[in-house]
Amino acid sequence: MPLKMTIEELRDFFEDVFPQVKEDFVIEEMNEDEITVRLKVSDKHLRPGGTVSGPSMFGLADVCFYLIIMGNVGPKALTVTTNCSIDFMRKPEPRDMIAKARLLKLGKALAVGDVMLYSEGMDKPVAHANVTYSIPPRDEFVR
Repeated sequence: MPLKMTIEELRDFFEDVFPQVKEDFVIEEMNEDEITVRLKVSDKHLRPGGTVSGPSMFGLADVCFYLIIMGNVGPKALTVTTNCSIDFMRKPEPRDMIAKARLLKLGKALAVGDVMLYSEGMDKPVAHANVTYSIPPRDEFVR
């Protein structure tokens, strides 16, 4: 199925719907099955010890998967996380983080996938998330 939104349309939509965090995330690449999103790490994302905090990594995984769904179904702002399980595997470096989400199943009501998180410049992932989202019915609120 072809994408319903371009990267530029996704950026505009995200900035409109989530203005409070729009400066933190950059959509780098996207196709029907995968997306790459960067978290621009700053001091507010770090925890004691100088590593990227778990909540910041969770947020990146969640935003990344939200965006791949929007790219595929169009601007449905009320699409919500129904489950997210994250495994922290390695100490993240205090630099930008890269998330790569895969859309494994896109149904009418649910989307399922996973997200690998990397510290920029590292080959091995620092975290892995399994994510499920609920998609509102087609005729409900579209932004």
